[in-house]
Amino acid sequence: MKLQSHPVTTTSEPPALAAPDDPNAPADDSAPAPAAPVRIFARPYRSLSIGSIALAALVAYEALAVSTAMPSVARSLDGVALYALAFGGTMAASVVGMAIGGVWNDRRGPVRPMWIGLALFLVGLLIAGAATNMWSLIGGRVVQGLGGGVFNVSLYVLVGRAFPEAMRPKMFAAFAAAWVVPSIVGPAITGVIVEHASWRLVFLGMPLLAIPASLLIRQGLRGTDTDVPGEVSRRDAARRIGWALAAGTGAALLQYGGQLRGVLAVVTLVAALGVIAAAVPRLLPRGTVRFGRGLPTVVAMRGVAASAFAAADVFVPLMLSKERGLSPSLAGLTLTVGAVFWSTGSWLQARPNLRLGRPALMRLGMISLTVGIAIVALALVPAVPVVVAMAGWSFAGLGMGLVYPLFSVLTLEMSPTSEQGANSAALQLADAVGTASLLAVTGSVFAALLSHGTIAFVPIYAVAAGLALIGALGAHRIVPKAA
Repeated sequence: MKLQSHPVTTTSEPPALAAPDDPNAPADDSAPAPAAPVRIFARPYRSLSIGSIALAALVAYEALAVSTAMPSVARSLDGVALYALAFGGTMAASVVGMAIGGVWNDRRGPVRPMWIGLALFLVGLLIAGAATNMWSLIGGRVVQGLGGGVFNVSLYVLVGRAFPEAMRPKMFAAFAAAWVVPSIVGPAITGVIVEHASWRLVFLGMPLLAIPASLLIRQGLRGTDTDVPGEVSRRDAARRIGWALAAGTGAALLQYGGQLRGVLAVVTLVAALGVIAAAVPRLLPRGTVRFGRGLPTVVAMRGVAASAFAAADVFVPLMLSKERGLSPSLAGLTLTVGAVFWSTGSWLQARPNLRLGRPALMRLGMISLTVGIAIVALALVPAVPVVVAMAGWSFAGLGMGLVYPLFSVLTLEMSPTSEQGANSAALQLADAVGTASLLAVTGSVFAALLSHGTIAFVPIYAVAAGLALIGALGAHRIVPKAA
């Protein structure tokens, strides 16, 4: 995220909260401007930081909890046949929400879309929690996805508007850390709730938990000037949203096609990938597909890193339980190790005394991800101890922690204030659609090779490691050309 050698940017420093004088700053009689504190919990930022991180943790818990509870939900509502749509509908709606959030943030600033996005997210949870059949639950999940897309983009832009540049790496590192505790205890807590109470509490309890965090954010926003209107024409806004609808449709088709088999599955997946290939590039910065220097590469690399990690991550527990005989809890422990090291990497990249330049940090993170995936793949060999896979996945988590916050920081730095919304949306779109596309393809390949045993895992890890290696080779392109 942060680090010393800064790239050339086209944006000026966005407005931020007033900061106290830094007693360690060098004296400058000609320009006695106060320096911003580097601690995210310093008094001017405390409420906003705590509230934002708490909401990020709640969103993390919700994602993990719903995944854990959904089998019970589907059986309770007699909707197992619609299981995939409960996830695919949410993801498709979130793609549309991201685009709407990007336009809205650039036109009006982040505060109003953030609150409305959060409200929609919570209303969707309430609808899902009160659902009497699977279709009403899916409807709630769609509302939830739409609101979540708007909210996530707005939260990124809010960090860019409310926090000085030096503090943003720490904020995005804190967001990453907010996923660790939910990833460790979330599934277990959810399991207890589902078994001993009701799956409905997984959905209905979240709005109550979000209220204190929202009040802290509201308090932290007092006296700030984050809503700087931009100049986005109605025509451009409508164009972006239209392409987002197409991309969301393609994402939903991907999810649906992944549940099919035979010729129909192939036709559906090809059609979905065609729609995505036509729509998504129009929602990304020009040159993203060809790794154009600067912001286009930053956005492309986010998609590469996220999809490479996810493609391997999804199959790690299955591989360890199917091929090495581990229990579900022990196989899942590997993912917990990865989550802890992801948080560690995020903390390391935000250290103010880190001397690595940003391209070097990006390259190191992507190499660590490549090595981690390759080591995990070694567990397919019976002679290799299982503990090697756990150690390997720590490298993958560490690599993601080093690079993931950096994508967000660079995107904000390289975006004029009037384009922070669109570019933050593009960053998240590259992540979501790239991951969905690769998972759909690798899932279909895995299903086709499943009867061949261990060999079914080989192409998945090969593709994931290859993508991460491409990211390492292209890391230098995150720096724009000098003017």
